[in-house]
Amino acid sequence: MHQSLVNTLRQAVGLLTEDSDLRLKQSVITMCDRVTQGDYRIAVFGPFNYGKSTLLNALLGEKALPIDLIPTTGAAISVCYGPALQNRITLKSGQVITEEGVAVLKRYAILDDQRRMREDVAAVAVECPHPFLRSGVELLDLPGTDDREQQNDLVQDQLLTADLIIQMLDGRKLMTLGEREHLRDWLLDRGIKTVVFVVNFLNLMLPEDQKQVSHRLRFVAESFRTDLPMGVSNLYRVDALPALRARLKGDASAAQVAGLPMLESALQTIVQERRPQVQHFRQQRLAVLAQEVHRVLEPRAQALAASLENSQQRCDEQKAAVLQKAKTLIKQGFDISVRDLRNWLIAENLLSLYQAELAIALKQFDYGAWKTFTLEPAWTQHRKAVVNWVHKACDFFERPRPADLWIALPDEPTAEFPSQAQPETARSTSGTGVAPVAIATGLGWVLGGPLGATLLGGTSYFLNQSGREKGTTPSEVKISAEEVDRLYHEAAGNYLSRFSIEATAALDAYERTANDLFEACCESPRQPLQTLQAESSRLHLMRAILEDLSQVSID
Repeated sequence: MHQSLVNTLRQAVGLLTEDSDLRLKQSVITMCDRVTQGDYRIAVFGPFNYGKSTLLNALLGEKALPIDLIPTTGAAISVCYGPALQNRITLKSGQVITEEGVAVLKRYAILDDQRRMREDVAAVAVECPHPFLRSGVELLDLPGTDDREQQNDLVQDQLLTADLIIQMLDGRKLMTLGEREHLRDWLLDRGIKTVVFVVNFLNLMLPEDQKQVSHRLRFVAESFRTDLPMGVSNLYRVDALPALRARLKGDASAAQVAGLPMLESALQTIVQERRPQVQHFRQQRLAVLAQEVHRVLEPRAQALAASLENSQQRCDEQKAAVLQKAKTLIKQGFDISVRDLRNWLIAENLLSLYQAELAIALKQFDYGAWKTFTLEPAWTQHRKAVVNWVHKACDFFERPRPADLWIALPDEPTAEFPSQAQPETARSTSGTGVAPVAIATGLGWVLGGPLGATLLGGTSYFLNQSGREKGTTPSEVKISAEEVDRLYHEAAGNYLSRFSIEATAALDAYERTANDLFEACCESPRQPLQTLQAESSRLHLMRAILEDLSQVSID
């Protein structure tokens, strides 16, 4: 379960983008990194000059950490097991400095004259061969919490990673009610329940004052919720400096008077009983963070949804205006192209443009060339002008294209020449049964077919007369050149009239289809702009994370 929650919280970090989110964001990152680590971490914190480093040195039995008259620890110093006492400084550049003695700690883990921590230090660690550490325990010496905001932030980040917290108190200046309430709220809000209070400096007070302070301290400790093994107290008196001196001298009796053995025994009991459940307690802390993240993100998701709705509405209105304008412009272009094509297809206009030219092409048996180089290009140009507007509409409004405007051109026209019966004495020109008809044209001789086949030269056309009855005698019909021109002119006119009717009918059908398309164009589904799509994706992710976080409970 914890891995799923860790993954969800890591996703949520990307949504914590406001300045006020920095602390929560860092807490989430810190705890997600910590939850699967195996060591048991005990953090000691409190204001400067409360004896934190002195207490840890007493527990370790040697001066592993720097202690001065004016304590100035500025870094979180991790103390873990090692075969020999040794310090390891890790710089942000990646360089690692390994050195014995507290001198290196004073160079890298101490505040400067402006009480600032060195900016080039990433981590400070101390290795110590103490048996308590060998069991997988890590001690954490934290900076004081009453100096600068930067140190306070560092302390809070480290407290989130601690499995047990030791709160140092100064018996000479106990916490006020406000300070106690603030500490309790801060700890409990982050799921931190296990806190052991250690009061220092009682040895510097008069016996009567010590009794009053001890009574007050019990009240302070009891006001905090704790989760400790049965029989283990959360309040101890340890005179840190006397305890350290006793340990350095090997004076067990003096250490007992200073209160150190009781604290050591309590810590060993806590670690022994709680360590098997450490993952459970860390998951509880994750769950608390999950609820806090949910509390922060939920109103933002609601605000984002409302903003998106308003933006979508404005986008829809703007898009509707754009679509309507585009539709109007495309429809205007289409109507102009249709009007031009209709005018071109009017029979009178076609006859005026092409009848004479087509008649000449027919008479010269050159219809194919005229169709290819005259009629088809003109028709294609007008047709494409109409169709292109429909294609633009389909592309812009994301609609499928309808079938193109198209018709098959009429078949090649033929001229109907008249036949006239002649006297049976008329002379046949051959024994083949073909009766020539002499047409005085002055253009030559044309033989075969209803329109003739081959131009031979002479003074008239010979045209076949077919379909006569068997035994009849062919006759010769004489037709003037003017009459031939008229017949070809009439054939051309009939062809163009037929083309006008068929093409106009096709245009009517295509125009109806196009108008239906134009009417449906502005009914296209809503598609958010790119910026709205990004915000919509963000809202979708936020809602998914909130759904996961809402299912997290604190046992």
